[in-house]
Amino acid sequence: MKWYNEPPPWHIDDDTIQITSSPHTDFWRKTKDGLISDNGHFYYQPVQGNFCVQVNISGEYKEQYDQSGLMVRLDEFNWLKCGIELVDGVRHIAAVMTLDYSDASVIPIPPEIPAIWLRVVRHEALLEVFYSLDGVQYNVFRTAHFTSTEIVNVGVMCAAPTKGSLTTTLKGLKIESCE
Repeated sequence: MKWYNEPPPWHIDDDTIQITSSPHTDFWRKTKDGLISDNGHFYYQPVQGNFCVQVNISGEYKEQYDQSGLMVRLDEFNWLKCGIELVDGVRHIAAVMTLDYSDASVIPIPPEIPAIWLRVVRHEALLEVFYSLDGVQYNVFRTAHFTSTEIVNVGVMCAAPTKGSLTTTLKGLKIESCE
């Protein structure tokens, strides 16, 4: 695996990746105010064909839009990021699909839930995002058209769009072929 915008501190121990993002980092394109930001941190590998990727996500979300989770990326114009994002002081399960313009879908996470599990499944040009609050029962959160390009980059991401930084822990990352 390799980095796109390597963060200052990061560490891997067995199946746990801990990342501390730089401040003023994000992945976002054009929607709302025309902002384009492509300087978030992304630890990835190229994956060919259909796949399933999953991870357990937790972190020290403090500032507006602090975010971490999974990313599927073709280039700066075509990507999906999903995971936990802090919006108006509340942690949300979030998915942002970007096909030149970014959109966002969010649902609040109950405050007593410290971490979530996230899974993304690719079937040709279709991406499905699933979440779980317990690591057992998964619910579909988002289905989106992506790209039929055979090879895309898949991995974990984090960003801290405002001041400060975000420290996040991503456990049990699995990237597997699937039909």
